[in-house]
Amino acid sequence: MSIETWDEIRTAFQVARMGTVSGAAEVLGVHHATVIRHIDALEKRLGARLFQRHARGYTPTEAGRDLLGVAQATEEQFNQLASRIKGQGETVSGELVVTSISGIAGLLTPVLAGFQALHPGLTVRFLTDMRLFRLDYGEAHVAIRAGASPEEPDNVVQPLVRIRTGLYAARSYIAAHGLPAGEADLAGHHFIAADNALSRAPFQRWLQDSVPPEAITYRASEPAGLEAAVRAGAGLGFMSVYLAAGDPDLVEVLPPRPDWAGHLWIVTHVDLHRTLKVQSFLAHLKQAAAGWANI
Repeated sequence: MSIETWDEIRTAFQVARMGTVSGAAEVLGVHHATVIRHIDALEKRLGARLFQRHARGYTPTEAGRDLLGVAQATEEQFNQLASRIKGQGETVSGELVVTSISGIAGLLTPVLAGFQALHPGLTVRFLTDMRLFRLDYGEAHVAIRAGASPEEPDNVVQPLVRIRTGLYAARSYIAAHGLPAGEADLAGHHFIAADNALSRAPFQRWLQDSVPPEAITYRASEPAGLEAAVRAGAGLGFMSVYLAAGDPDLVEVLPPRPDWAGHLWIVTHVDLHRTLKVQSFLAHLKQAAAGWANI
């Protein structure tokens, strides 16, 4: 494929993103006539309309959406390459992108803030989401993941810590329903569980196997929602020991069990793993984790 064709595809991608010829021209730094010429040439080359023209701008057709999927993947791969090149510098500066599940933001935020204080030229981006960020596409430098050991190729995986989990109730719930004396006394109580029936958390699997479905009367999709429900007295629910320990309104119903513990893993891509920025952060993170008591 010629350089001219790639220029035309890049132009089409920007038109789709911006929705107008003038917007794409401004982003690309070219005249609007150049944008129109690129679109016309690309449509002629492919023998298909890529956009529907209307008074408000340009909307991709089905063929256009197919082409733009290729363009998006190409841009992501270029960003991955750029991220790797930037990460090969010998200074701890620029962006540090770290991802994790939202439930451990309280643990990681002080670590990130402390690392940034040591390196004032650093901009931290802390991204919490249930989806897995693509390290091979340069979406993050470091990922902290929970569950079984990640197995994606070209990633370096290291254990970080095990988080102990127990079953808790709010004092308001106990006042209304009583405190179970043990596992055998759980019948008749209300429970809080993850809304995802396929949750891989070991304590959620235990709950599904140990209580009837009708006993689970409150569900939430995010850890913060589950914790808030326990504190509000909606039922018995699982919480990390480190989160529950500082709340005098929570009572331990069942103590932590080894098979309920959650594993946290540090995941980096092999191409960025040895860079100074990533290695410096990993050393800082591991030192902080060594001081995490009673989690």
